[in-house]
Amino acid sequence: MKAISLKLRKFAKRRNWDQFHSPKNLACSICVESSELLEIFQWSQGNKWSDLKDKKIRIKVEEELADILLYLLRFADKGKFDLAKAANVKLQLNAEKYPIEKSRGRDTKYTDL
Repeated sequence: MKAISLKLRKFAKRRNWDQFHSPKNLACSICVESSELLEIFQWSQGNKWSDLKDKKIRIKVEEELADILLYLLRFADKGKFDLAKAANVKLQLNAEKYPIEKSRGRDTKYTDL
């Protein structure tokens, strides 16, 4: 991921886009791209993983996932966040909020377990 972040940094620098990559703008971009991913499934597709076998849907999903990832990496790079560390911390917090004995096989929010 660091290599991709460096490519993004260079990409933005060569285009003089750093000035536009504020926390707000990058957060908005992550949200917009996430919404575009959701739009693919808005009405009929995406109820089953097998729906992703359709080549057209798969290509669209892959493009939106890449957009989300690129904006996320750019945000983390600009803000000097360690995403791997943050993810590991969050996984530990989730393990505490969702103990196996209470949450196994359930989709209940931790506050209602």
